[in-house]
Amino acid sequence: MAYRTVNTRRPVVAVIDGMGGGIGAQIVTQLRQELPTEVEILALGANAIATQRMMQAKANRGASGENAIRVSIQEADFILAPMGVVVPNSMMGEITVEIAVAVSGARARKLLLPISQPHFELIGIEAQALTTQISVAIGTIRQALEAEA
Repeated sequence: MAYRTVNTRRPVVAVIDGMGGGIGAQIVTQLRQELPTEVEILALGANAIATQRMMQAKANRGASGENAIRVSIQEADFILAPMGVVVPNSMMGEITVEIAVAVSGARARKLLLPISQPHFELIGIEAQALTTQISVAIGTIRQALEAEA
């Protein structure tokens, strides 16, 4: 599978978050530190505050809301987000059925962080610090990009 978008030669990593955007901002910060500058980071927030926090963390572009996520997610080569983005009604209801379907149906390689939500529980997954989880996901992206080079 090629990890280059049709519209650009740059690989695109979509980061999706909601609520306060704290996890998304952490992801964007680590992506900026660990990946080459030619990787484009697309911040997709379930709300404007989440998008703003990811943009402050130095994402290249950002968009907010259900329709923006549904449309923009098609540009991504990779999706890095909390697991809740594929579970309808997670993130205190911010993840709609349409968002969950768009993310799970996107052609991009999905790297989902096992962060539990109050209405579902993840079993059999070793607890790790969020920064460690993000670093492992970024390592996976880096390996895929290097394989394409």
